[in-house]
Order: sequence, then C-alpha cells, then structure tokens
Amino acid sequence: MAQSTPQVELPIPESNRQISEDETNEQKKIGRKSNINYGWWCRIFIYIICLIGGQCAATLLGRFYYDEGGNSKWMAAFVQSSGFPILIPLLFFFKSPKKTNSSRIEKPSKFTLYMIYIAFGLLLAGDNLLYSYGMLFLPVSTFSLISASQLPFNALFSLVLNAQKFTALILNSVVVVTISAALLAVNSESETSEEFSGGKYAIGFICTVAASSAYALYLSLLELTFKKVTKSESFDTVLKMLFYPSFVASCCCVVGLYVSGEMSILTAEMNGFSKGEISYLMTLIWTAILWTIGWIGMMGLISEVSSLFSNVIGTLGLPTVPVLAVFFFHDKMDGVKIISLLLAVWGFLSYVYQNYLDDSKDKSTKAEDIEAPITH
Repeated sequence: MAQSTPQVELPIPESNRQISEDETNEQKKIGRKSNINYGWWCRIFIYIICLIGGQCAATLLGRFYYDEGGNSKWMAAFVQSSGFPILIPLLFFFKSPKKTNSSRIEKPSKFTLYMIYIAFGLLLAGDNLLYSYGMLFLPVSTFSLISASQLPFNALFSLVLNAQKFTALILNSVVVVTISAALLAVNSESETSEEFSGGKYAIGFICTVAASSAYALYLSLLELTFKKVTKSESFDTVLKMLFYPSFVASCCCVVGLYVSGEMSILTAEMNGFSKGEISYLMTLIWTAILWTIGWIGMMGLISEVSSLFSNVIGTLGLPTVPVLAVFFFHDKMDGVKIISLLLAVWGFLSYVYQNYLDDSKDKSTKAEDIEAPITH
C-alpha cells in the first residue's frame, strides 16, 4: 500500500513578504499619483480658460466703455478689482478643512496675512490706475507694445525672487510671445499716433512702463507668498489672496473717485453714454465680473505653476483681443494679426511642452526610486 508523501509548507521569509507588501503599496501610490497628475492638468486647463477668456472679454468691454463715451480713469481702475463680491459663495464652498495637530507646517499669523493683503491691495490699486492713464494717453497699439514688456520684467523678477530655472523652451516662449505682441502693436502704430500730444504721450509711456513693471513684480511677489508665507496651493488660499487685496484696491479707487472729483461727473457720463444708461451699468458690472474671473485664472496658475507661466498665458491674450475685435467691432483682419496670433500660440505650446517634460521626468525619477529598494 503506497504511502502518501507528506506535504511540507515552506515558510515565506518575512523580508520577502515585506517586499511584496511594499511593492503593492507603492503601486497603489503610483496609481493615486497618476490621478493627481491628471487632476493637475485639468485644473491648469480651467485656469487658462479663465485667464484668457476673462482678460480678453474684459479688455473688449473696456474698449467699448471708452468708445461709447466713458472717460473716468478711476472708474476704469475700479472695475478691474471690484468684482470680488462674486467670490463670497466660493469662499464658503471651498473653505479649507481644519488641520489636525499632526500637521507640522507653520502657518503665518493673522496680522502677517492682513499686512500682506493690504500691501497687495495698495500695489494693485496703483497698478490699475497707471494702466488707466496709459490707456487714456497712448494709442492702443503703443499701449499693447509697452504692456508686453511685463513679460521680460516678470522673467527678471522670477529669476531674482523665485529662482526660476530657464530652459531653452522657456526662454523661447518668453521671446516669441513678446515678439508676437510687439509685432501686432508696431503694425497698427500709424492708425492713431497723430491723436495724442507729445506731453500726454510721454505721460502715457511712463505710466505704462511703470504699470508693466509693477504688475510683473506683483505676480512674482504672489508666487513668493504662496511658497514661503502661506505655504499652501489650495483653491481656498487662492481665493483669499484675490478677495482681500481686491477689496483694499477697490476701497482705494473709491477714495480716488471722491478726491479727484470724478464721482460728481459719473451721472453725466452715464447719461451721455451713447448706448444708454442700462448699457453703461451693465458694461461696468460685467467688466468687473470678467476681470475677477481672469484674476482667478491668474492666481491659480501662479499657485500651481509659476508667475512666469501665468504671465505667458496673460500675454497670449494680447494678440487674441484684436482677432476677437474683428468679430465684435468689425476691425480689419490682416496677415500680421494672424502671424502674431500663431507666434503667441507657438510660445504658449513651448511652455506647456516644457511643463510636460518636467512632469514626465518627475514620474520617471519617482518610479526609479520605488524600484531600486525592491530589486535589492
């Protein structure tokens, strides 16, 4: 009678079992990280749509305001920051959950945050007013050309304040987008240059250069604040950094309206608006709302990527506006405008591709770090 051979169960070494468990856990982490990356790109796309869409539409309405009889510099500055009340529901909806005691991240004090909000608000109000003077005293083409200088200014501030690393693709993006805006401006310079006197032209030039450099500094300081002070990239932090400085800037503009005496002529300006009083009010309201949407996109891109990338996207809108003006204001479309738009898209795609390469490199590095201890 054949005897059955006893089955012997070999014990699995604890080290091998631990390696198997670690490999499974790391695979799960890779899967979650992949989902996070897809979510990150989705947020970037939404922020880009908000920035370009809000900025272009608000600029077109700003032109409509001046063309139809608007002339208040402080009102033009006011509407660039006065749309902040629409953020109130979002502040409650996206309110950050309370952190547990296990969080070791040191948060700034309320006094520090309030000082930051006030400083940013004052800088924003001054920047908006300078842009308003530049738009009033310069041809639109020259204004666009000088406004495009905010990108090189921002590149300089990003290098100094944010330790921005410049690759060939990023440098190509900055140069091409700047040339795109400059090409468009130079092409249309002869259309309106005779309408402005030398003194006003000089004032407009100085104000626009100052506004461009101040705006570039503002963006770089925002990025520095997100990384070094608030140490948070949540949407709640983005909203607060937009809401409170916008409130301060709007209060400054209201004071400016009273001090300058422009408040007393707003009624006459509204009555003289060629499209009517209702159109005047709706123009100002929607300009404020659209600027706020654009600011949300700008803030989001700064917190998620960098101030330089946000400025590249914003500058991309400069050649986009004249193309849209062809449909809304029946402006003439020519070959230079088309080339300018294509150059802007080229510069935009260069920067996006650089971010794609950086993202792929990060994934590869993390995958190698995970595989290294498993294979030993």
